[in-house]
Amino acid sequence: MPKPPIQDVPIADDPIRLGQFPKLAGLAEHGAHAKALLEAGEVLLNGRVETRRGAQLRTGDVVAVGEQRARPVTAG
Repeated sequence: MPKPPIQDVPIADDPIRLGQFPKLAGLAEHGAHAKALLEAGEVLLNGRVETRRGAQLRTGDVVAVGEQRARPVTAG
């Protein structure tokens, strides 16, 4: 079964911190949920587990939580 498509999420500032992105992309319900997902090792950044909330995302990086995937793209 193919993976769902990657959702493009417009961001105003490049880079954005990984701790902010899951909420913005709808991968987490709120900031505390995003923190819990990161601490549990459930967030993948470009296919690798990432637990640092302060990790910097750049345009085109792919963040995955479960089967959901999203990537920041420059707004405008």
